[in-house]
Amino acid sequence: MTAAPTYLRFVKDNAPFLVTGALLMFLSSFGQTFLIAAFGGEIRDAYGLTNGEWGLIYMIGTGASAAIMVFAGGLADRFRVRVLGIGTVLCLAAACVFMALNPFVILLPVVIFALRFTGQGMTSHVAAVAMSRWFVATRGRALAFAAFGVMAGEALLPLTMVWLKRFVDWHILWIGFAVFAVLASLVLFRLLRLERSPASVAQETSATGMDGRHWTRAEALRHPMFWAMVPAVMSFSGFATAFWFHQAHFAEIKGWTQLELVSVFPLGTAALVLSTIVYGWALDRFGALRLLPVYLLPLVAAFVLHWYATEVWMTAIAVILMGSAGGGQATLLNACWAELYGTRHLGSIKAAATALMVLGSAIGPGLSGWLIDAGVGFEVQQLGYAAVFAFAALVLIVPVRNARRSLTAFA
Repeated sequence: MTAAPTYLRFVKDNAPFLVTGALLMFLSSFGQTFLIAAFGGEIRDAYGLTNGEWGLIYMIGTGASAAIMVFAGGLADRFRVRVLGIGTVLCLAAACVFMALNPFVILLPVVIFALRFTGQGMTSHVAAVAMSRWFVATRGRALAFAAFGVMAGEALLPLTMVWLKRFVDWHILWIGFAVFAVLASLVLFRLLRLERSPASVAQETSATGMDGRHWTRAEALRHPMFWAMVPAVMSFSGFATAFWFHQAHFAEIKGWTQLELVSVFPLGTAALVLSTIVYGWALDRFGALRLLPVYLLPLVAAFVLHWYATEVWMTAIAVILMGSAGGGQATLLNACWAELYGTRHLGSIKAAATALMVLGSAIGPGLSGWLIDAGVGFEVQQLGYAAVFAFAALVLIVPVRNARRSLTAFA
């Protein structure tokens, strides 16, 4: 049987669970930087903010989200997706309404916290934990399928919103996001009628990690492999987020319109889709750890290109390179937590990793905005980002080799 029919059968046999993961990932778009940044100019104008002030507010709200994620993420080990996922989506809908109706700049950090915690944080966290727990032998393909949801959001929403803003007040668009989230919660309830509890799934699959056992979060946090992955987790979320967040400023300093810039983003999403499919297959074939040290390398070239770009097509190539690395980010990291530490306590372990990812996405826009206000050009910052990605790839080499030995010994 060829690969395509096999994959289609996999999707057909597991459709309710796979569609659940993809829909949750798409809904996380409402709290993701690529969508919020599309309204960055309007938000700054509405509240009279500089780039640095807007970046600081974003950092405060997102940083608070990271802190709460450490505690809230463990709920995925206790509650069904039908309960936790739908509850989170309804809270996300309320956060969208909050964004649309809030008139006070002093409450803007709270708005950002609500969007980032329910959207980027919990909605994507619940989806990734569910895919990693529900699927073992086909975990890579399941994570890849779920990731298509956020890819669809990244490809469609920024460009569509930048176009729609010319005809529809941006506050109304956020009300529309809230309505969509409420309707989606009804679909999720229908899809998950037969869902089992997290505890029963973990007991039945019993996918252990290193040393042939299930690790607790406290044990994982004392293991060097966890901290070796931190630069990769934080740098991608931090500096990719900074790029999306300051897209209007980036277009301005390059002499392009924002619409010209966002028009190349779907190329990156196309690369992301392709690389996610490839990484999903390769993950099931070779394991996540073997691929981990190399997936960041395209980002080094991408951010050097962002610095150098004098034409939109150059940044288009850089965005494509970002997408090719994003496939690894979407699949490898989520699979690694299960592969390294087992699935029994996966929710709480991944919550710590998600908190670090959210923290990175808080630091990136805040730091870059402060540097812009301090006179360090955003295009020059791209070279620093490239150096950090190179460092993040290098520090993985030795810990990955040691972790693979531990997994092989108990295979």
